[in-house]
Amino acid sequence: MMDLYNYTCFECSKLITKSYSTSFSLGIQAFHKDLRNPIYAIYGFVRYADEIVDTFHEYDKVGMIRQFGTDTYEAIRKGVSINPVLQSFQLVVNQYKIDMELIEAFLHSMEMDLDKVSYTDSLFKEYIYGSAEVIGLMCLRIFCYGHEGLYEKLLPAARSLGSAFQKINFLRDIQADYEERGRVYFPGVDFLRFHEDDKKMIEADIKKDFDEGLAGIKQLPRKSRSGVYVAYLYYLELFYKIKSKPARTIVAERVRVSDKRKLWLLGQALFKERIIGL
Repeated sequence: MMDLYNYTCFECSKLITKSYSTSFSLGIQAFHKDLRNPIYAIYGFVRYADEIVDTFHEYDKVGMIRQFGTDTYEAIRKGVSINPVLQSFQLVVNQYKIDMELIEAFLHSMEMDLDKVSYTDSLFKEYIYGSAEVIGLMCLRIFCYGHEGLYEKLLPAARSLGSAFQKINFLRDIQADYEERGRVYFPGVDFLRFHEDDKKMIEADIKKDFDEGLAGIKQLPRKSRSGVYVAYLYYLELFYKIKSKPARTIVAERVRVSDKRKLWLLGQALFKERIIGL
């Protein structure tokens, strides 16, 4: 009967992914079927942790995120959990031998969100690593399962791609982060005085991460390459839209890519990867 329980747990993680992110849902469909449940499990885990710190304002968020961490470690150690999100996650962690350091860094970054409103260069790098780069590395463990050498080779590129995605999120959500949560992630940037020089500096940094990330995507195993490339194209499209708008627009409205455009990008990614190999 554990098979039925595990199936429903993965279905919960799948539902969370589809409910919260059209972009990642589309990207996951481009993975080989063997990889989809593990990626759903990772997304469900990080999404719910992020939801605690971003949404549960009327509750004890500090206590809740720490309890979530305690429950996570216990689930991984015991190999079972009555929490469906943690059950699917621990199954993936234990099967693919995902490093505990990655999980610890992620949960630490979630706690950082509870009291940091501005970031120094060192804190920014620490937060980017824990909130984004380690997620890329968790996924890379799945993509390179059984090939430790390939994992080590692609580790820097996976970190760069995760960093690029997160920095684009920060640019896209700069208004909401400041007005709703009192956060300014980019070091030395004043939301009330955000200008073109700030924007161009951030965009140059993102472009460097993107270039390094794409080099890694091209070396991924075939089963995972299309799915990661879909996410890359989506974020690249979002990046170009943000680049095309002045700084005053970025702080006043949230830039987005339409669902219709995302479907077109999915088709482009599958064509390029399968027909011309990226």
